[in-house]
Amino acid sequence: MSTAREKPDPRATLRAGLPDRYLTPDDIAEIFEVPLETVYQWRKKCTGPPGFRIGKYVRYDPADVRAYVDQRKAVDTAA
Repeated sequence: MSTAREKPDPRATLRAGLPDRYLTPDDIAEIFEVPLETVYQWRKKCTGPPGFRIGKYVRYDPADVRAYVDQRKAVDTAA
């Protein structure tokens, strides 16, 4: 029996619903299991989920992340 909290599968977050808070680039990297630098490259190239700035911080709306995933799934299904 482990006393440490087990970390849930980040993809389960997308399947079960995203948190009720704005997501950070670290959250996005964890959810999609990619390096943080990839998240920054997606933002620079406008290819990943849309983010927005709050002062010097980048945040992601969970609804926009869900829409991005749904759109990507639709593109892959159509191909």
